[in-house]
This record gives sequence, structure tokens and C-alpha cells, in this order.
Amino acid sequence: MKIVLWVLQVLLAVAFLAHGVMLLFPPQAIAGLLLASFPRGFWVFLGAAEVAAALGLTLPGITRIQPGLVPAAASGVMVVMIAATIFHLRRGEVSSAVTTLVLLAMATVVAYMRWKVMPILPRATARA
Repeated sequence: MKIVLWVLQVLLAVAFLAHGVMLLFPPQAIAGLLLASFPRGFWVFLGAAEVAAALGLTLPGITRIQPGLVPAAASGVMVVMIAATIFHLRRGEVSSAVTTLVLLAMATVVAYMRWKVMPILPRATARA
């Protein structure tokens, strides 16, 4: 089960890193579409939050420094995915809503499992 959780964490991190970087540095063709929905500042904030989430899903677990940040990052991702699902459904973008629901399910599993069932032990406790 540890391997499954790590795979989910890495997949979420890759998805959020890629999407976050795209929001921070959007291709010209996409920039206009983004600005039609929300101001640029919102997209910069969201992109930075997604990059931070990607780091939070992986680095604390890898380094075992503050590993409690992993379920916290996954919980933050859950909030963003709920909002994204609602956003896409209101716009009639069903395929995007399904994608966000899948990411929500993955983040929910990671958050619960890393918080209650298989938390990552801090570095000092791991050696003992």
C-alpha cells in the first residue's frame, strides 16, 4: 500500500506542477481564455498554489521533514478540486469536471491514508 500511496502522491504532484506552471506561464493561445474568466492575478495565485501543492505532496515525505504537510497539501488540493469541479460544471465542461473529480478522489485517498492510516514518520522517529 505504501507504493500505491507514493504513486498517487507523485501523479498528483506531476499534474499540479504541470498545471501550475502552465497557469504561471500560459501559452499565448490559452492566455486569452484564462483572462476571459478571471483576472490575471487569480491565475498567478492559483498557479503558485498548485506548484506549492506539488512540492507539499512530495518533499516532506521524501525528506521526512515535517511529513504532516503531506496530508495538509492533499487536503488543500481537495478544496481546489471541489471548486474546480463546480467551475467546470457551471461552464458545461463535463470532461474537465470528470478530470477534477478523479484528482479529487486521488487527493482524498492520499489525505486520509497519510493522515490516519499510514502517516509518514518524521526523520527522528524513523531512525529509532
